[in-house]
Amino acid sequence: MIPKAPGVLQRRLGVADFTLITIGAVIGSGIFRNPAVVAQRAHTPGLIFACWIAGGAMALLGAFVFAELAARRPLDGGFYGYLRDAYGSLVGFLLGWISLLIVTTGSTAAAAILFSEYLVPLLRVHADGRLVAVGAIAGVTIINVLGVRQGGTWQNILCALKIFGIAAIVVAGLLTHPLASHGPPPAITTSSLAWLGTAGLAILPTLYSYQGFHCATYVTGEVRSPGRSVPLGLIYGVGAVVAIYLLVNFAALRVLGAGGLAATTTPAADVMAAAFGPSGRIIVSAVVAISTLGYMSGAILWAPRLYFQMASDGLFFKQVAWISPRTHTPAFAIALHGAIAAIIALSGTYGQIVNWVTLPNWLFIGLVALSIFIYRKRDAHLPRPAFTVPFHPWSTLILIAAILGIAASALINAPMDSLIGAVVLALGISFFYAWKALAKGRTPLAASVQQPIRPHE
Repeated sequence: MIPKAPGVLQRRLGVADFTLITIGAVIGSGIFRNPAVVAQRAHTPGLIFACWIAGGAMALLGAFVFAELAARRPLDGGFYGYLRDAYGSLVGFLLGWISLLIVTTGSTAAAAILFSEYLVPLLRVHADGRLVAVGAIAGVTIINVLGVRQGGTWQNILCALKIFGIAAIVVAGLLTHPLASHGPPPAITTSSLAWLGTAGLAILPTLYSYQGFHCATYVTGEVRSPGRSVPLGLIYGVGAVVAIYLLVNFAALRVLGAGGLAATTTPAADVMAAAFGPSGRIIVSAVVAISTLGYMSGAILWAPRLYFQMASDGLFFKQVAWISPRTHTPAFAIALHGAIAAIIALSGTYGQIVNWVTLPNWLFIGLVALSIFIYRKRDAHLPRPAFTVPFHPWSTLILIAAILGIAASALINAPMDSLIGAVVLALGISFFYAWKALAKGRTPLAASVQQPIRPHE
């Protein structure tokens, strides 16, 4: 329906609801592909597990940061609002800019590539995977532009299929004898500096798989007792995801070994094939394909809300905030997201896109972590919020230092992938000041067209 005056959001969500929202926002397409990417970079089972544990620890620390900010700003605009209010409109704009040109569109593109990698072998057809990926993006974009939204039943079915697929992989990995055919993992250098560089680059795919918990904060204003429910939901949700991801990697490593895991692009299908033969491969391939398709559809549905909010604040083209009178959707923003996602899908491999997406996103999470110091100083005269980051400032500083260390490692080991984000940010800064100069005297769109950004899986 056409947006109305915002009024007061109804608080209907509890701890259990917010926990499930967090899990749904984090578990997307990455866990079905990234165990293989990490194995290609880390090589040994010990280092592979260490990367997933380190990524999980960073996700938990990030959840603590967002939990405190949600307790301090329960009605703010989530990720975008925290950055905007702490650092000003430039940083808020840059989050939307990098999300549009790399992060959320890149996540959509990566999911589309994974969709094609599982669908093409399943259908036993000869097709260019990139074209299949673009076709999938185009299909879900058109659906969302036309206003055909996923209903609650459809969303529940997709979530159930995803859980079924993950549970099947874990059970198959625990019950199946390890494959005797997989070779030993490649040897890695013994240089401590090179080892650290390898580990830093290998952590990026795990961070890609863990990111998304911050999206849950977009519905903080609809949670009962947000000072309690949001922190608990974030921590319970991220903790559950860490446990699930470790079990999936244990199963894959047990069956395929580090060398076999590194050699595949469809680890979930390979584990199921080892357990149940061709029928297992077919079943899990179908589940993963449907799951990634659902993720793409959800991403193309919720991500344009960020661009819509940015345009409503007067920081971007007003067309991006246009609501179609026929379909009542931000059609231009949705189409723009789909077009850029398609270009990214044609421009890089899955591994490259993971690098492009993950580093900028976590650098902005690092900025949010740094904002804790700003908000604590700013709110010193206010009562202590219901939740604060445990062991602050040390835990917060550890998270920031880890992000900076991984960024340095990525810059050294994958300089071109890392510099793409830097170039896009530099262009965003130039665009922002040029836009502000041209937009002097203009009035931002009325607040009545703004709506809270919602995460969808």
